[in-house]
This record gives sequence, structure tokens and C-alpha cells, in this order.
Amino acid sequence: MPIAQVIVDVPTSQTNTPYSYGISDQLLDIIQVGMRVLVPFGRRQVVGFVVKLTDNQTFSGKLKNIIAPVDLQPVLNKELLQLARWMAADTYSFLISCLQTIIPGGMRTKAKKFLTVTDEAVLGDNADIFQGHAQIEYVAKELDKSQLKRISSLIQQGLVSEHYSLSNHAHQLTQTAIKAAKSEVELTKIQDELPNNAKAQWRLLELLKQGTEPILQTEAANHKITGSTIKLAEQKGWLTKIQVAKNRNPFTSAVTKSQPLTLNPEQANAVQTINASIDRGANQTFLLEGVTGSGKTEVYLQIIANALQQGKTAMLLVPEITLTPQIVGRIRSRFGEQVAMMHSSMSVGERFDEWRRIESGAAKVVVGVRSAVFVPLDNIGVIIMDEEHDSSYKQEENPRYQTRDVAKWRGAYHKCPVVLGSATPSLETRARAGKGVYQRLVLAHRINDQALPEVEIVDMKQEIAGGPDSDLSASLLTAIEMKLKRHEQIILMLNRRGYSSFVLCRNCGFVPKCPNCDISLTYHKDLGQLKCHYCGFTRPMPRKCDQCGSTKLRQLGMGSQKLEETVNRLFPTARVLRMDVDTTRKKGAHERIIKQFSEQQADILVGTQMIAKGLDFPNVTLVGVLNADTGLEFPDFRSSERTFELLTQVAGRAGRADKAGQVIIQTFNPDHYAILLAQTQNYEEFYRTEMKVRHAGKYPPYYFTVKITLSAENEKQVVAQSFAVLNQLQQRLSPNAVILGPTPKVIKRINRRYYYQIIIKYRQEPTLSTTLTELLNQAQQKSKSGIQIGIDNEPMDFM
Repeated sequence: MPIAQVIVDVPTSQTNTPYSYGISDQLLDIIQVGMRVLVPFGRRQVVGFVVKLTDNQTFSGKLKNIIAPVDLQPVLNKELLQLARWMAADTYSFLISCLQTIIPGGMRTKAKKFLTVTDEAVLGDNADIFQGHAQIEYVAKELDKSQLKRISSLIQQGLVSEHYSLSNHAHQLTQTAIKAAKSEVELTKIQDELPNNAKAQWRLLELLKQGTEPILQTEAANHKITGSTIKLAEQKGWLTKIQVAKNRNPFTSAVTKSQPLTLNPEQANAVQTINASIDRGANQTFLLEGVTGSGKTEVYLQIIANALQQGKTAMLLVPEITLTPQIVGRIRSRFGEQVAMMHSSMSVGERFDEWRRIESGAAKVVVGVRSAVFVPLDNIGVIIMDEEHDSSYKQEENPRYQTRDVAKWRGAYHKCPVVLGSATPSLETRARAGKGVYQRLVLAHRINDQALPEVEIVDMKQEIAGGPDSDLSASLLTAIEMKLKRHEQIILMLNRRGYSSFVLCRNCGFVPKCPNCDISLTYHKDLGQLKCHYCGFTRPMPRKCDQCGSTKLRQLGMGSQKLEETVNRLFPTARVLRMDVDTTRKKGAHERIIKQFSEQQADILVGTQMIAKGLDFPNVTLVGVLNADTGLEFPDFRSSERTFELLTQVAGRAGRADKAGQVIIQTFNPDHYAILLAQTQNYEEFYRTEMKVRHAGKYPPYYFTVKITLSAENEKQVVAQSFAVLNQLQQRLSPNAVILGPTPKVIKRINRRYYYQIIIKYRQEPTLSTTLTELLNQAQQKSKSGIQIGIDNEPMDFM
């Protein structure tokens, strides 16, 4: 009897290995590895993934059978199943969590349980449960013990039946088509017998004679054939109506075909070197380190073209949705309909259709953000990660994977090169290139030898001391005025959204805080609300102080919303756009804002860090950075690296074409090396300086790190468990391991939970993997008492 090995959708240590299920005769030719199936599991029915088919049965009892397939085709191929197993081990996660992460969110399916009353008398006696409905969804957590007991009794008596239904957010979109029901000869005979005035019917018959493929009803309408004519033909038996698949198109605009550009010597060397690796089918990792504006994208396009010429596919990953419209436009102009796109701003249906288009082989080039690294591309010729340093490539929720590591795993599987591109590579990547683990390719000059922008650092301490308090320095105001007169464009970046950072009572000093988190509320003027950017709590802007009743409330600090208002007030004739999380919530908002600015429908673009990287606006000649040292305030070992990266990237938006660029950086720390070296975009000097700091502090890339986070609603409970975990680590790990903590996180309470963390720094720890796996298994038991434990292998921060 054939047996299916199934990983069930119950993330626990007991279910982290496959369960065996029988396959009935009716399903023998249907069930395949990589499919999702509905299976009995205890008293429930759950969805699971078939990971293996075998004829060997080690279980001596009677196996339960698979109930039904969820999919008609496998959703995961052999490669992606292997990837899930590797990822589970690498991220200390349950296998089912990794399997669910790999498929698009809209395809994730759950089995819902429903209760149906078979005797109406039950409704009157159990109104609190059924509330007059003959059928309800069964949600155990919404019922008390008495109600659960009564339901169990009613099921045993046969007065209530239970059944399951699958819910799936994504589905195949269809549209109506028509197909000839008679032969061409028969259709011609019918045409000959038509009266002279039946012109629409004659046109329809002529259309049906043209081939055997279904004809969309919308296409028939283009031939002046109405729905009533089609309905009449259906009644006469000339044709049949069918439903055919329709792909949702995520691309909102057409593109013009483009041709490869002439490469400069540095670009040509990079393309030649990487293409040689593609040609050999060699798994090699390249660091493409190029200053902003050095033409990295053209290098990407030409190596993708080489992969396609050899019948292979290609993947290009970008860190932000904001980068996707511009780079997708360039790639579509080069490769047309072969391009697919995957990112979170697409609808569930669009992602589902793109996934299917990739899986079928219709799409050969995939462009997308972090999750696109999992797309089911076959025969991959090259994988490219643009802006590889970006922290958004690290998944912050379980499973906490690093996209770079997943890309390298897939590169090894397909025996293809992986290209990591950046003007400011992460220190880990640059260090590996320095040791020869990666091959370093350098683009040291901008296209056409255009000069890097001139960067001025403004010391805001002196600015404030020398005149009235202002968020925009005299230098920046003068530069903006000059650029506006020249009809050139300006980018102003302030990496803080909202109107003001917080509200202060000038009478007693009270600051309104979130009731769920240890953080002050941010004022959003357009909403008239105070908002928590961690849990989403909102409240109306108070008219008087909660503590003393004073009306002397003042909004302090500046957010991107207030900056937009200030710029509009100071430059009333300027056209201003704002781009931050608040203005890009709606579908297509990123692309709309970028398109407007690119077409010079606005003079000034105000925004947060999402406008800092990858965007290419030829008419931008001035970039202003406000509060450049905000990132330096964070108590984290990557603070200097993040500040340098952000400043270098945003400065690179200026002077990218034939006009000289100017950058003004406003800071209260003008002597900090991260800011001084960003002034000259001197990455190599920053790398050498920061590596000394990392070496002295035993930080990556000299040491590997793990962050263990514990949380609970009761602070004493989480503190006690944190010290229990510390004791366990001290007993199992060697004295060479550096263990820091437990300490509260920078924001100790978020969404009514208290967070503590333990940091492990190590070089070689043979027992670490088994110790952390044991901790993962223990976390399941601890969760029953309200304690959650998360393990983050190589975290992006220690906050």
C-alpha cells in the first residue's frame, strides 16, 4: 500500500517529522510530492505537505488515509522542499513554518471546522452558541468550557454534525470564452443558410471557423458580436461557453523596448567575469562594489541577457518596494513579457498568478523583494541581490532567514553565480571578499566619469546658536531656492514619519505614551491623532494635559509630515510630494509618486529612508538630509554602519546625469567618522575604521552571533525564565563563548508584552546547534504558560 509522508500544519516539536498516511485507490494517481493535502490529525482535520511517497510501512497498526488533495499540482518542487529543510535547521524553526513561508501568502490554506444542527430543537436550548443559525464556524477559543462540553455531547447524540471546509485566499481567475461545437464544414453550411440580415451571426460563425482554440467573449465583442448573439448561437448548438484561466496583470504601464548600452571598461570587466561563471555553470559569489551612479543596473541587465541566451532563467532581488517600479521598468524594456514581479504591494491574486506563471516557465526573469527568493524558477543561470547590505533582506519574524544565505543556497543548487551588488557592502560581505571567499569586482567611477556630488556638512549646534531655532539650515534654504530658480529637482530626507516625534506639556513635562508599549506617541496632524508606530494604538490629539489639565501642549521634534508642511510654507510656489509609510499604503502609491517625480510633475520630494536608495532621477541636483545622526542614537553595534550606508546612498541620488550634484547633511555630530566619511563616499576607509571597532568589541564579522528573545505579559515571569535560559547556556557552552544578558530590550514593553534578550557571541561552539534546538523544543512547552522564546541566528541588531 503506498504511503505518503506528510508534515502537518501544526508547528510543534512532535510534528516536526513526517506522519504516515495511506492513499486510497481513488487518489493513487493524484497525490504527488510537494502537494498539500487534507488529513485527519487526532480529532481535527488539518492541511499538510506531502514530502515523500514510499511503499515501506514501519507502522504496525492501521494507517489513516489522506482525506483530499488541496492542490491539483504540487506547490513545492524537489528543490524548494530541500531548501525548507535547510532553512529550518539554519534558522532554528519548525519545518512547517518554512514550508508555509516559501509559498505566497495568498496560497496558504487552512481547514475551518463547521457545526451543523440536525435537529432544530437544539437551537432553542443552545442560543448562546448558535444564536439562531443552523450552521456556525467552530472556533474553540471563542467558547467557554460549558459550551465546549455541550457541543461534544450534542455531537455524540447525533444532534449536531461537524465538517471541514478549506479556505484559500488566492484562486485562479477565470473569464468566459466560446468554442465551436461543430466542424468547420458544418459551420460553413449554417452560414450559407443564414438570411442576408443575420450579419452578426455570420461574423460569429466566421470567427468560430478560424481555429480550435477558445475565443474570449471580450475578443468576440471586438468583432461587433454581442452577448445576445452568442446566447442564441449557444441555444442553437453552434458553440459552447467555457471558463478559461485569466492572469491578473500587476504591470500598470507599458514600456518602450530598449537596447543594451555601451559599457565602460570597469562595467565590461564585471560583465565578462560574471558571464564566464554563467557559461561554466560555476557556483561562485561575486561582490559588485560600485559607487552610486556607476551603472550596476546595466551590468545586471547584460548578465541576465547572457543567462537567457543559454536557455536559463534569472532572479533579481531588490530591498524595497519603492525600487521595484523603476527597475522593473528597465528590465521589462529589455526582456518584455518574460519578466515577472513579486512584492507585498501586489494583491494576493496578482502574486498567485505570477507564481503560477513562473512555475509554468512562462516567466524567465523574476524581479522582487525578499520573498521573491523562493519563487519556483527552474534552471537558474544567475541570482542578483541589489543593495545587498540592506537590513530589509533579513526576515524579522519566524523563520528569521537572511535572504543572502537563501540566495547562496539556491546558487549552489543550480550551480550558478550569485552577484551581491552595493555601493556600501555590509561589513560581513566585504570581509569575505577580502579573504577571497567572494570575488570582488569594483566600479570606482560614475557613468561618463560624472563627478560625485559635492557634500557639505552643517553643524546644527552652531546653526541654532547663531540664530532662531530652525529645522532647515541657512545653507539648505539657500540651495533649495537656487535649485528651484533653475527648475532642478530636490530630495529632502528625514528618517522619521509623522508630524512630530512627541507631544509635551510645557506646564508639568508630561509626555503621552502608548498604553501598550514603552514608547511616546507620535502626532499625525492629517489624522488629528497620536499614534504608536509599534502596536498601532491611536487616540485623538488631546486638548489638555492628561496629568495636570493644562492646555499648554506643544508638538516637539519633526517628522516627514511636518517637513512637508514646512517646505510648502517656505516655498509656496514649489510642488511638493511626500513619500513615507503613511502616503504609500494604497496599492500603486509607490509607483504613482515615483512616476510623478520622474516626469517632473513635482519640484521637491520629501520622504523617509525609502527614497534614499536605488532611485534614479536625472534632474535631481540637490539632496538635503535632516537629522543625519538619528541612527547614531541607537545603542547597537551596527549604528555607524547604518548611518554611513544611508547617507552615502541618499547622497548618491544627486547629480546622476549631466548636471552637477550637491548634498547638504545637517547633523549634531559633524565629527563622527560615519558622517565625515559619507561626505566623500569613502567606503574603503569607513570599512577599515569600523572593522577595528568590531574587532575590539568582538562583533561580526569577527564573531558569529545569536539573539535569544523572551517575552511575556508578566515581567517577573519573563525575567525568571531569562535567567533559567542563561543558566542552561552557561552549562552547555564553552568558556570561549561570550554571553551577554539577560537585559531588557531598548523598548522593554511592546503590545502589552515585556521583552528581554540574551546575546551569544562565538567563533566555534560545537554544542551550540543542539543546545538551541533543545531550547526551540522547550519553547513549545513554555508557550503554554504565556512565555514566548525566539531564536535569531545572526541578527541584524541587538536592540
